Amino acid sequence: MTEMYAHVSVKILEKEYQFSCPASERKALLDSAELLNSKMREIRDSGKVVGLDRIAVMAALNMANELIAARSHGEEIEGSAKGRIIEMRERVESALQRGRQMEL
Repeated sequence: MTEMYAHVSVKILEKEYQFSCPASERKALLDSAELLNSKMREIRDSGKVVGLDRIAVMAALNMANELIAARSHGEEIEGSAKGRIIEMRERVESALQRGRQMEL
């Protein structure tokens, strides 16, 4: 079966771009473009970076840094949860073992 495609027009720093994507991903594309536009405006308005290419690269670097930090935080949470699960399993096994000993 062929998936339906949507043609999407987005504006980033007053410049219009045309994209085609699976219809099911249209909203995600629009949300991504809105986030990118916001980041690029923020950098442009700071006055510290000049030129569309440099603004785009700076926005991409900032967003990549945020993604890496979020992944790292997620890994920390996963590790902590894994440790708690192991501890809970050991407690349950210990309780079950005590219960078996009492039955004898």
